[in-house]
Amino acid sequence: MFKNDLLEALSKVHYLVPLYIFVPVILASTYMALFKSNLGLITYIEFFFVGLAVWTFTEYIMHRFVFHYVPKNKLGLRLHFIFHGVHHDYPSDAKRLVLPPSVSIPLATGFYFLFDAILPPNYVFAFFPGFILGYLFYDISHYAIHHFNFKGNIWKKIKQHHMLHHYQDPDKGYGVTSPFWDKIFRSDFVKK
Repeated sequence: MFKNDLLEALSKVHYLVPLYIFVPVILASTYMALFKSNLGLITYIEFFFVGLAVWTFTEYIMHRFVFHYVPKNKLGLRLHFIFHGVHHDYPSDAKRLVLPPSVSIPLATGFYFLFDAILPPNYVFAFFPGFILGYLFYDISHYAIHHFNFKGNIWKKIKQHHMLHHYQDPDKGYGVTSPFWDKIFRSDFVKK
């Protein structure tokens, strides 16, 4: 995709790399929430699940309005292709199914500071692990959807939903891990 070897290397990633990067973030945040900030277990659990729910909405919004935004100029079109278009052109490319750290780390950092500014003091340490777990579930699920054959009905439906996005209509089915927000915002497929 790139003539520059460094850019090429930065755009590819093994599907387990996000786990190596972000599981320690989840553990460190949980430690900060429970042992340094004294938020309490119930508060931690509540905000963890709020973070997880916010991730599902973020996944939908990012996929629909950021990854599928098609700019009008050449540079914008090139960036669009690099970030998401290549995935639609080569959906089975195993090295381009999870976000590379060159994208995921800056995005996660930006979201962390956004949530830290919005939430009460120290609550980010309970909220952010849920948000990041949602992201990890999204990334690993996305890889699995493209490369595994599922036996369970739930996973088959999730895979079908995403494959329809790739092979029937890329302007529908933006939820990767769930069609929930597609149903809410009427971007779901009519499934027979």
